[in-house]
Amino acid sequence: MICLDEKSKQLLQDSRTPLPIRPGTPMRQDYEYVRAGTCNLFVAVEPKGGRRTVLVTDRRAKPDFVAFVQYLLEQVYATARRVRLVMDNLNTHFRKCFEDVLGVKAAKALLRRVVFHYTPKHASWLNMAEIEIGILDRQCLDRRLPNRATLVTEVDAWPQRRNDDQRSIAWSFTRQDADEGMARPCLP
Repeated sequence: MICLDEKSKQLLQDSRTPLPIRPGTPMRQDYEYVRAGTCNLFVAVEPKGGRRTVLVTDRRAKPDFVAFVQYLLEQVYATARRVRLVMDNLNTHFRKCFEDVLGVKAAKALLRRVVFHYTPKHASWLNMAEIEIGILDRQCLDRRLPNRATLVTEVDAWPQRRNDDQRSIAWSFTRQDADEGMARPCLP
């Protein structure tokens, strides 16, 4: 089982050179910045195996998503007989997109081992990739990153460390928990 999601990241450069760090004084950075475009992060998480894959692209269009899934199937999980992809209902996350980009025959060959599972609408938090993206944000991306090269360097190091530690996700929310939560009235 592999959970997939994506995140857009704005690239920001400093408008003025920050003052250097001195003993007892953190780096001082001006509140103004220069917008340097955006990038997209595709994130795949194997929750039980403690493995994650992150790829930086310029966009999150159909060809980018198809290329990411193709990379996962042909490189990362090449020996897996069946791959279950858990995703939200974004317009690029459907079999038709693979057919549009690769052609029907090539898409069928690529997806012969794939089973798609979609999170309910308005409940993408059920996709564990959302959890990993939050951790990635806090541990790696919570500052100004001036260009794509810096972003790629940071993002490449992060999953390597998490994969080496085999950080898995222990999902404990059950259907019974959901039923109990929904049965309680919401208080104002």
